[in-house]
Amino acid sequence: MQLKNMMEVDGMPVLIEGERNLLEVISKAGVILPVFCYHSDLSIYGACRMCMVEDERGRLMAACSTQPQEGMKIKTNTGRIRRYRKNILELLLAEHCRDCTTCQNSGKCKLQDLAVQFGIGEVRFGNTRGNMHRDESSPCIIRDPGKCILCGDCVRECNEIQHVGAIDFAHRGSKAIISTAFDQPLSESLCVGCGQCAAACPTGALIVRDDTRKVWDMIDDPNVFVTCEIAPAVRVGIGSELGLANGDNAISRIVAALHHMGFDQVYDTSTGADLTVIEEANEFVERIEKGGVLPLFTSCCPAWVQFVEKKHPDLLEHVSTCRSPMSMFSAVIKEFYKGKLPEGKKRHYHVAIMPCTAKKFEAKRPEFLREEGPGTDDVLTTQEVIRMIRESGIVFNELEPESVDMPFGTMSGAGVIFGVTGGVTEAVLRKIASDNSRSTLQQISYTGVRGMEEVKEARIPYGDREVRIAVVSGLANADRLMEKVRSGEEHYDLIEVMACPGGCISGAGQPYISHRHRAQRGEGLYRSDQVSTIKRSQDNPLMNELYEGIMKGKVHELLHVDYMK
Repeated sequence: MQLKNMMEVDGMPVLIEGERNLLEVISKAGVILPVFCYHSDLSIYGACRMCMVEDERGRLMAACSTQPQEGMKIKTNTGRIRRYRKNILELLLAEHCRDCTTCQNSGKCKLQDLAVQFGIGEVRFGNTRGNMHRDESSPCIIRDPGKCILCGDCVRECNEIQHVGAIDFAHRGSKAIISTAFDQPLSESLCVGCGQCAAACPTGALIVRDDTRKVWDMIDDPNVFVTCEIAPAVRVGIGSELGLANGDNAISRIVAALHHMGFDQVYDTSTGADLTVIEEANEFVERIEKGGVLPLFTSCCPAWVQFVEKKHPDLLEHVSTCRSPMSMFSAVIKEFYKGKLPEGKKRHYHVAIMPCTAKKFEAKRPEFLREEGPGTDDVLTTQEVIRMIRESGIVFNELEPESVDMPFGTMSGAGVIFGVTGGVTEAVLRKIASDNSRSTLQQISYTGVRGMEEVKEARIPYGDREVRIAVVSGLANADRLMEKVRSGEEHYDLIEVMACPGGCISGAGQPYISHRHRAQRGEGLYRSDQVSTIKRSQDNPLMNELYEGIMKGKVHELLHVDYMK
């Protein structure tokens, strides 16, 4: 008897409940098919053919691009299919660099995993691709065409999710490659350094630049005073690979690990975020009250700033003059230690630990250089710090918690939530709200700025007017929103933009998670805020000390930048 909306997978009846393709139905039967080119956030490409299945008539079809139909009888593990998949893997490996033990993606590479899963012990085909040029021009991303399997994940990520269009397919047939326009170096292309291509890449063809060796050298130099700061999103992203649950707040263990590795002082970028809240809120209020250029775009995300510079330069005057929390805090820390390093230290080296690949570019921007050098000497991503922890032999989940160091040891919950989409806006709203009661803070959280939605809107009263706010994550969404603003279809006073979907919690420097698990990291930051004694940035007593102390007369120099030059 044939039941309605049912199909068979390996002889088992499975209910069809609106799934987009056979892959989704088959997974309900407890079978995970191998895939390279399929990514749930991207369009269907159907190129790798690893997910082929066989119907009752012996016809082969790609499960990712075939819609389920009532009465279908699908086999996923016949001898024919196994041979087919092994042949595909051998052909891919034949044109792939196989220096797996020295690859940064070793242990996290889909090609490596599937070669083991299918027992590929030898490759019968010769490598016809030859040596290919490795592009190391970008401070953020390294591109190695010799490891590319042409799955197209990076191309679709760059074009569909980010609207950047820095890379695409070039040439045809056996000569096909993924390239920038006219094969330009990545640093000269439209690339904004967001790194989402590297996050989507199933092999090591696109990887985040590794700067750990430089930092180890500084730590090992007895003449160098090494400080570091930890971005808010890192605390909820690092633990998933080090024995903790995704979204757990690991800040105290991160501090302990960094002290153990040899960092002299460890700080929390949330303190720098408090500075950003105060400065950005002041700029926003000034533009509203004095008729300045609106909407005001937030400037915390360096990939977003580059996106405006490269694709929408006419909108640069809308971008806030505020530096990001990292660049503000780095400048303040360098200013504090100027001329008063600990005894025996001849040089100060400051490292920022970030969830973001674009921060590597931001640290090198000439706009942030001062006479004595850069504020941020190096940027390490969460993944790089994980490698350093493992290299040190530290058992992370057994570390005794430690606190960040003084004199920058206080921060507000408003600074912590910067790492999730909507967090910057909520922190600014807390700053400009006339009432600082608990009920007001709760009302702000219910305005619509929280949540993993790609585009959110909020309207709040301010004086005798209503302020319209948009919160957007993902550059494609930002691109579409800007066009609506340009055309007059939409009007906003403040627009928060994060290049990565969900905000910094999904930065390309973080351990990769699917979109379904982003909310766990966001909730981890909100839990940290909930138990914070200080809720608003202006209530952080350190802020007044800084404004009246080392920053006095230097606020614009240390905390602002002009991208219009």
